[in-house]
Amino acid sequence: MRIDERRIPLSDALRPWISEISVTTIAVHDGARTIVEPPDHSAALALRVFPGEHTDLVVMGPRTRALYHLGEPGPFCVSARIRPGHAASLLGRSVAGLRDRAVLLSELWGTPGAQLARELTDVGSDPAGIDERLLLGRVEQAFTSRLAGLPPRQQARSDLTHRASQLLTGRGTTHSEPEQVSATATRLHVSERSLREVFTSTVGLGPKQFARIDRLREVLAHAGEAPWTRVATELGYHDQSHLNADFRTMMGVTPTAYLTGRLPTALRCDTHRPAR
Repeated sequence: MRIDERRIPLSDALRPWISEISVTTIAVHDGARTIVEPPDHSAALALRVFPGEHTDLVVMGPRTRALYHLGEPGPFCVSARIRPGHAASLLGRSVAGLRDRAVLLSELWGTPGAQLARELTDVGSDPAGIDERLLLGRVEQAFTSRLAGLPPRQQARSDLTHRASQLLTGRGTTHSEPEQVSATATRLHVSERSLREVFTSTVGLGPKQFARIDRLREVLAHAGEAPWTRVATELGYHDQSHLNADFRTMMGVTPTAYLTGRLPTALRCDTHRPAR
């Protein structure tokens, strides 16, 4: 099996809100294989196409544990990953209740969400022939409409949380080292309690859990490149046991089991389909 993923270039209007748009599909099938969706601290808007069955447009909330899917040919997904801190503004509600859930966009937006879902079915059922201009244009139009009446206070909360997410992951400092929650709150001139409350509402996770997931994703990015003890040290874990515990909690298996392919039982992708 070959899993293809390609990126769709973002428009200038979407870039402040969306970190990436990708098309993922299973291109070749030569036996069962498990597809891993690792924990993710970002919410995403996903158009999931099951040719001959159904298409849905869902909001995938932050994912605190890995999902394991059966690798079946046919279905594909167009996913727009929302930048941390901006999901609440785009969705028009707190993200805390979306953690580890897939919710139809129509449940959050009502008629506009259902309309966007219908419009996006026009992108086609062939992942190689997706009308990218149509896709980007429809998403951009929908987001622009939602953000047009965004209250200044909500915009300020969104900007604060996005900045906090950069500091917590080391992407917003000159020395590229993640900051602790207390130091982040001090730098942003808010109390730790206020930061936790705003962060949880706009991201869907508390600051510490957000940072844990980000660090685990770094572990996965470098898995197999160096001994686990070295990975643990370089990424700021207390020791390898600390890394192992975090890994098992969020991935469901130990690091060694993961690398050798001893994974949890995989489910069909649309097992995670939201109830209609």
